[in-house]
Amino acid sequence: MRRKGSFGRKVAYAAIIVTGVYLILGLGLTLAQRKLLYFPCKSSTASSQTVAAHYDFEAWRDSTGQFIGWKRLSRSAPAQGQVLVLHGNAGCALDRIMYADALQRSASFDVYLLEYPGYDGRRGSPSEATLFAAAAAGLGQMNTACEVFLIGESLGTGVAAYLAGTHPKRITGVLLIAPYNNLTAVAQHHLPIFPARLMLWDKYRSDHYLKSYHGPLAMLLAGRDDVIPSEFGRRLFQQYAGPKRLWESPEADHDGVAQAKLEFWREVIEFWEQRDGDDKQNNETTDGHGAQSRNQFGTRK
Repeated sequence: MRRKGSFGRKVAYAAIIVTGVYLILGLGLTLAQRKLLYFPCKSSTASSQTVAAHYDFEAWRDSTGQFIGWKRLSRSAPAQGQVLVLHGNAGCALDRIMYADALQRSASFDVYLLEYPGYDGRRGSPSEATLFAAAAAGLGQMNTACEVFLIGESLGTGVAAYLAGTHPKRITGVLLIAPYNNLTAVAQHHLPIFPARLMLWDKYRSDHYLKSYHGPLAMLLAGRDDVIPSEFGRRLFQQYAGPKRLWESPEADHDGVAQAKLEFWREVIEFWEQRDGDDKQNNETTDGHGAQSRNQFGTRK
């Protein structure tokens, strides 16, 4: 009897210890989640201005003169549209110059790279609320007489979905690169033993916001994405009811998917320009396993 009692106490103590460790880890993850989610660059203003000038970008400022990002206007006037780029959770807006290069080699767009609060010298700290507010304010600074297209990358796809859903009449087309349906689902995938829905503060509910947007939605998925597995982007694509087109890069990982060929960007722009989704293919769900074959960068073979 003593042995059984002793064993029972050991099991109880072990359970208490495991439960305590679990709770401590859960609390630690909850409190540190924004440090784990956002990785802002901390470049000096002088360094960033040097890089920007090298690539013909200039500081983008709001009506009060505050720095909000970078812009490079089309050399062809007037521009056929404006593109607002919403980058991922790491680095700086200037790290996405390749998007501007590809876009402006394909069409006469003015390109704006929004910088997030707490990144690259911009005041504030990053959170879902501050990124949403910064994106809405940036949109408000753009030319109201010219069409606006959005490019969201990784975490920034949630910001793009928010803008499209809350300003649907202002947005003409959207491209989401390595997107997700909502951040809670992605967090639950990476932390299966924790209640991510209860722990997560910044949920980025792209699936919710895109219900209010009905324009062209282009999407690029990476087949070997272990940060945001493609299944989450595919869920978002399947749920979207408007004109849509899916590209997949089967061999690309999360960072490599953005290095798409120029042909891809031209296809996206062509799709955007089909305003009412009059092309039958716009509403097809192409998941890479059907009749529509895709090459490494998502363009048709």
